[in-house]
Amino acid sequence: MSEGFGIERPAGHHTGPHRLPVRYLVVIDAGGLMLARLFLASREQVAEFDAGAEEVATMTKGLAPTKDAYAEEWDRALQAHSAAERGAADVYTLEI
Repeated sequence: MSEGFGIERPAGHHTGPHRLPVRYLVVIDAGGLMLARLFLASREQVAEFDAGAEEVATMTKGLAPTKDAYAEEWDRALQAHSAAERGAADVYTLEI
């Protein structure tokens, strides 16, 4: 029987690489539902949630959106959206 009395010993500190920071927040209409999509600098999507969430207002406070979701660099990341949805989308560049 162990002498831990039912309490696990804490794991050692993780010294591996950290996750990359999110660089872009895209607020886009997806068939009538406003979505907030988070992307890395490589435009790889890492999260998607309701754009009405409080976190969206917090992340975008003081930032001005651009309307460049129609640009070529977004083609692969936003391929599921129509041209009209991409043209109306707000793209925020987040500070790291």
